[in-house]
Amino acid sequence: MAEKTTIARRIKGKVVSTKMQKTVVVKIDISTRHPLYSKPVKTNKRLKARDEMGVSLGDEVIVEECAPFSKEVTWKVIEVVKQPEGKGKKEK
Repeated sequence: MAEKTTIARRIKGKVVSTKMQKTVVVKIDISTRHPLYSKPVKTNKRLKARDEMGVSLGDEVIVEECAPFSKEVTWKVIEVVKQPEGKGKKEK
């Protein structure tokens, strides 16, 4: 019997909340075309993702779909793409 392989979806988004333990809220921007008028329509979606890397507010991250960690958390943070300007450097 051949095994069925699935490719997990990966999406880039921005961290908008880090108030939970090991969970962050990531905002995903979606751009689609209106079915009747063909005008581009922008929407966004907020996903809850498992964070074991310790990302912070404003980071741009890549999240991947995975097996559920809880009722609402079915994504995990794979890598940090970009950090906000001035992060990591303290000026005196």
